[in-house]
Amino acid sequence: MKRGFYTIMSAQFFSSLADNALFVAAVELLRAEGAPEWQRAALVPMFALFYVVLAPFVGAFADALPKGKVMFISNAIKVVGCLMMLFGSHPLMAYAVVGLGAAAYSPAKYGILTELLPASQLVKANGWIEGLTIASIILGVLLGGQLVGQHLSVLLLSIDIPLIDTGVDTAAESAIAALILVYMVAAWFNTRIPHTGVEMRPLRTDPSRNVLANTLALLPDFWACNNRLWRDKLGQISLSTTTLFWGAGGNLKFIVLAWAAVALGYNTTQASALTGVVAIGTAVGAVVASMRMRLDAATKVIPLGIAMGLLLILMVFINNIWLAIPFLILLGGLGGYLVVPMNALLQHRGHNLMGAGRSIAVQNFNEQACILGLGAFYSLSLKLGLSVFGAITAFGLVVAGTMWLIRRWHISNCHRHREEVEHLLHIARQDHHH
Repeated sequence: MKRGFYTIMSAQFFSSLADNALFVAAVELLRAEGAPEWQRAALVPMFALFYVVLAPFVGAFADALPKGKVMFISNAIKVVGCLMMLFGSHPLMAYAVVGLGAAAYSPAKYGILTELLPASQLVKANGWIEGLTIASIILGVLLGGQLVGQHLSVLLLSIDIPLIDTGVDTAAESAIAALILVYMVAAWFNTRIPHTGVEMRPLRTDPSRNVLANTLALLPDFWACNNRLWRDKLGQISLSTTTLFWGAGGNLKFIVLAWAAVALGYNTTQASALTGVVAIGTAVGAVVASMRMRLDAATKVIPLGIAMGLLLILMVFINNIWLAIPFLILLGGLGGYLVVPMNALLQHRGHNLMGAGRSIAVQNFNEQACILGLGAFYSLSLKLGLSVFGAITAFGLVVAGTMWLIRRWHISNCHRHREEVEHLLHIARQDHHH
């Protein structure tokens, strides 16, 4: 890998580490304030909100500026969200602002891979970035759990700044304040990311129109890109699969917290460790997929998505920690093995069809819309009186059933468009070998 790749990985690691630790701190902040269970579950869809709303704009923004600069600005927005959480804003609103920063960050962090590396290294690069992202999830949820735990929170709250009243009085607030420093480390790495030499695609502006009109003019371009990817035979199958995977995976981190509280009687610190266990399995699956899978064989992993949904349903019958650990590792492993080749295939097709930033923005729009939809479905299930176990069962049925429909759709498309699909896979195979 080129040297700049590792700088990108470091920036991504620390930013994702802080994101995941902040999620645990936000859950604890709502719990300490006595917020209902559905509000804690709503953290996930609130984080996804700006991914969906701003998707038509962030891709073009990422393509118009050097990716490292975009990532730096995005981290600054995340810090603003943390400060809002500390100084009185509702945690759901403040966490949505952090999601705004993440929405702007994502097209740059993935898009820069296709600018820096040849197609033959994209699967390996995705293995790296997914593996490190999962590692940051593991360490992030563990860090967040420890920061809100008794030992570290007491130490953090004992820190006194002379003549300044910080207003940081609870374990969750001290954790959020500490995580601002982690975001600053990520921002420093952002400043070290090299320029890839790829020509920027400046935002199209009309001097006769105001800023709002020029911004809204990006909508037709985004929808055209979205339609182009959905109409592409390989784009549609990889996009639908990754969309559903991230829709389920994005909500899984809270589902595990809620399940551990009910099934095992765990507090936030203890339950956060189990979220890390799922991430360990995902990291292993991602690494194995990066070594074994090729772009032209990516579509063969779709049945693993059905298995994930069924395993979610089985989770409600587990109430022993020693059975839960290997079960959660298996659940994560299936997801990791599924998402790496599908992500690589989607990036490959998107880069060829419309450019890296716009392609990732389209991907994020669909994936985060699914997170938003499934998160709203889970939160609404709880608000309407369904138990945690009942909501998890309904969630698993939706995931397994939808993934089964995607598989049937893919098989049908292969029969109807066999020559076109085989031609596209042949091109992917040639790029892989090159």
